[in-house]
Amino acid sequence: MKETIKSKQRFAEAQKVMPGGVNSPVRAFKAVGLDPLFIERAQGSQIYDIDGNSYIDYVCSWGPLILGHAHPQIVKALCQAAERGTSYGAPCEKEVELAQLISQAIPSIEQLRMVNSGTEATMSAARLARAFTGRDKILKFEGCYHGHADSFLIKAGSGLLTAGVPTSPGIPVDYVKNTLVTGYNDIDSLQDIFEQWGQDIAAVIVEPIAGNMGLIVPDTAFLVELRKITEHYGTLLIFDEVISGFRTCYGAYQNLIDIKPDITTLGKIIGGGLPVGAYGGRRDIMERVAPAGDVYQAGTLSGNPLAMAAGLATLQILRDNDYYTDLEELGGLLSQGIIELLQNQGLDYRLNHWGSMFSLFFIREEVRNYSAAVSSDTVRFSKFYRVLLEEGVYFPPSQFEVCFISTAHSRKDIEETLQAVEKALYISQLG
Repeated sequence: MKETIKSKQRFAEAQKVMPGGVNSPVRAFKAVGLDPLFIERAQGSQIYDIDGNSYIDYVCSWGPLILGHAHPQIVKALCQAAERGTSYGAPCEKEVELAQLISQAIPSIEQLRMVNSGTEATMSAARLARAFTGRDKILKFEGCYHGHADSFLIKAGSGLLTAGVPTSPGIPVDYVKNTLVTGYNDIDSLQDIFEQWGQDIAAVIVEPIAGNMGLIVPDTAFLVELRKITEHYGTLLIFDEVISGFRTCYGAYQNLIDIKPDITTLGKIIGGGLPVGAYGGRRDIMERVAPAGDVYQAGTLSGNPLAMAAGLATLQILRDNDYYTDLEELGGLLSQGIIELLQNQGLDYRLNHWGSMFSLFFIREEVRNYSAAVSSDTVRFSKFYRVLLEEGVYFPPSQFEVCFISTAHSRKDIEETLQAVEKALYISQLG
C-alpha cells in the first residue's frame, strides 16, 4: 500500500482553514471515497505527492498541460518574465502577441479580450451577447459546464455532477428564469425550445465537445443544426472551447468541423498552466466591449505578463511542432488497450475517446448525453479508481471528468497504465 500519511495530515489541517480542505470541489476526492493527495512537484508526465509517491498523470491540471509538467521552454519563459516584474496593471507586448496567435489560429476570432479564467470568459460572453441582441435569455445544454457564474449553474456538469447537485443554492430565482436548458445532441428538443422561445434567446452556449459530464463526442448534425437555427432566429452562437481549444488541433474544434460561432471562449491551454481565459469573436460584436463600446468588463490581472509569457510559449511550441498526430496516436493506443481489457473481462462499459481525451463509463448503453452519463455505475468507478491510484496511475477523481494525454507521455507510460488498468479492473470486481 502506498503511504500517504503526510497528505492525510495536511488535509486535516486544510479543512480547518478552507471549506472542505480544498480550493475547488472535485479535488477533495469525495466521489471516490478517498482523501486528496497533496502534490509536491511534477515533471513531464509524472506528479509526486508529499509522501514521495509518483503517479502517471492523466489530469494534466484538468487539461492545460498539453506539453506536460514543467516544460523547459515554458519554465524559461516564466523565469524571464518574472525577472521583469510579475504584474503591471498596464498593457504589455506579450498580450498582443498572444492575441495575434490566437486570432490567426481561430479565424472566427477577429478580436478578443483576455481575462483570468474560463468562468470570466463565459460570463463576459453572455453579458456581451445580451447587450448585442437586446435579449435576455441564454440557452445551455444539460451537463455542459461553463464556469460557476450564476446563469450557468443549471443542470451543469463537472464538480456539480460529482457532488450530485443539479444546481447551486444562492442563485436568485428571478435570475435563473432567463437560463433555458435542453438536451445535448438532441436536435428535436433544440427545435422545440426555439419554437417557443427563439425570439427571446440572446445566445446559445455549448461545449462543441462536451468535457464536463465525462467526454461526450457531439453529433456533427447536432452542431450543424445549432448553427442554422441560431442564424435563423438572430441568436448568437457561443462555442465554449475552454477545454477543446488547442487540445483538438492547433486552433479549436470549430476549425475541424467548419462551423463558425459568433463568440468563442477559451482558457486552459492558452495560459500554459497559469490562470487565464479569453473571449472573442466577430469584430462588430467585440467592439461593444469597453472601452471601445458600452459593455463593461475589467480585470486587475487580465493580460498578466506571467500568464501571457506561458501561453505564448505554449502556442508557439504547438504551432511549430506536429504534436497533434502523436497525441492522437497515443490516445488511440491507450483507449484501444483499455477497450480490449474491458472486453476480455466481460464488463459493461463505454469508453468515449477523441484525440488526446477519453472517459471511461461503466454502463451498457452509449453515452452521448447527460441522462446516460449520470446513469453510469459510479460505485464501480470508485472501486476501480482506488486500485488504479494504488498502482501509480492518476485519473481525475470523478466519473464525470476527462482524462488528458500530454506530449510528455510515452509509450512506456501507456504500457504501465494498461497494466495498472488490467489489475484495477480485476480487483475492483472482487468487491
